[in-house]
Amino acid sequence: MKTTFLFICLFLSSSFLQDTFQQKFSKAAIELTKDKVTYDSSYVSIKYPNGDVEKNKGVCTDVIIRAYRKLGIDLQKEVHEDLKANFSKYPNLKKWGLKKPDTNIDHRRVPNLEVFFERKGEKLAVTQNPLDYKTGDLVTWMINNKLPHIGIVTHKKSADGKRNLIVHNVGGGQVLEDCLFSWKIVGHFRYGG
Repeated sequence: MKTTFLFICLFLSSSFLQDTFQQKFSKAAIELTKDKVTYDSSYVSIKYPNGDVEKNKGVCTDVIIRAYRKLGIDLQKEVHEDLKANFSKYPNLKKWGLKKPDTNIDHRRVPNLEVFFERKGEKLAVTQNPLDYKTGDLVTWMINNKLPHIGIVTHKKSADGKRNLIVHNVGGGQVLEDCLFSWKIVGHFRYGG
């Protein structure tokens, strides 16, 4: 009886010590903030699959791509395969005039990621309640009604303890900031690969 109880206690404690996917994703995002990255939205040719722009360059979507890659998920490939099979469901033709998928850029566009995460992940409610935004969630914003933006909700808290901090790149590199409600939230997603 004591042995069984001890085994159950050890099993439960080890389960609680293991990080969930969302916690691992949050930690991967925070790890990215150690890298010095210059905001650069230039179109560049990159290898496929597992392609990436230069490590010292990138935009908001590159933060997402790199964090998922740390967990073994290649968003470039995932987005390309879904976009190729469902091109009309993505905004490529209407928004950018593209008539076929482009492995160099499709996964680096916020509107494409929004469609992908809604199709392959979970679309969550957009609210003004900070408690609704959980560790590992993805948030998209529209800055000044014209610039789509995306970031990762982390497990770290704001100074007042009311909001989870966000890892994103809006021009100052890959940073961890208290910016959840800094812009108009237009999307809220969860994707675990």
